[in-house]
Amino acid sequence: MNFGQKSPRSRNRRVSNVRQRRQQHLLDVKVRSRRATQHRIRRVIGVLSRVILLVALCAAAYAGVREAARRLFFENPDYQLKTIELQTDGTLQREQVLKAADLHEGENIFRVNLARVHDRIQQLPQTDEVQVVRKLPGEIDIRVVERKPVAWITSEKEISDPFASDAAFLVDARGVLMKQKKLLPEYLGLPLILGCSSESLEAGKIVESDEAKTALELLRLCTRSFLQMRFQIREIDVSKGYCLLVTDKNRSRVTFAFNDLQTQLRRLEQFLVYCDDSKQELGTVNLVVQRNIPVTFAEPPASVINDTIEPAVQPRIMKAIPVHAPEKTAPPAGKPRAGSKPITKTISKQRQKTD
Repeated sequence: MNFGQKSPRSRNRRVSNVRQRRQQHLLDVKVRSRRATQHRIRRVIGVLSRVILLVALCAAAYAGVREAARRLFFENPDYQLKTIELQTDGTLQREQVLKAADLHEGENIFRVNLARVHDRIQQLPQTDEVQVVRKLPGEIDIRVVERKPVAWITSEKEISDPFASDAAFLVDARGVLMKQKKLLPEYLGLPLILGCSSESLEAGKIVESDEAKTALELLRLCTRSFLQMRFQIREIDVSKGYCLLVTDKNRSRVTFAFNDLQTQLRRLEQFLVYCDDSKQELGTVNLVVQRNIPVTFAEPPASVINDTIEPAVQPRIMKAIPVHAPEKTAPPAGKPRAGSKPITKTISKQRQKTD
């Protein structure tokens, strides 16, 4: 027997064992993958169930809180809006503000959107600042600070009465146009800006033309200087397009350029000081020219009055016209009045006096 060679049986047994081991390994891998997949599925199902349970609990809590809030607050008659307190420093009417805010008494106070009420009131052309406060159980306070008009503005070149004209608008220092329903007496003394034909004027809009902005800037500078008392603007004509024709309360006419208003106002102040020292009235001055500024002076009021009212050279003497007393009717014959003298005796006495 040859012990150096392996028998075919032993060789086949080894091969079968290798194949079995490989198959067994594949079966083990498949089993492990199936177990891992099943484990992952169970974990996913567990996580999803926890999430669904948490969502259900949150939804139930939200529904419960909402129902409680509805019963305790939104449908509670104790929280009905009973008082709307409005404070304003201008001409806005209560009905006008409440209509713009869409606010009514009797509705639930928690259903009122304060931010929306604030925005709607702020959109009014007259409103500058607004504050809305909710006070439980049933009060809302509204405080409005209105815009202060500084002038009238119109696109017309001539206007007799801006108070009664539909083409004239009030404008504040920021250039916001307003159309007041109730006009105050102090609006009569506001200056008038004429000739703004380069833009369409509409309540609530902001002026955009350079001419109107320069006119408003001139008004602002005049109210913050010495010229506030000495040079009070009554009219600004911007129709020229390259300059401002300004007329003050004394009918003085001053021409301003669009640029460097402060320097021009300092020059005007020097002219006004000179007029006060020399007791003259400023007629016209053209501040557009930087050197050799043309200036004219108006006649003093006393000379104008003396020239207007001239006394007559020879006073006219009116002769007096005699007025005769009405004749008295004589009483009937034979019946003289008591206490009266006979007419014949009176005449004879008068003749004797004349003789």
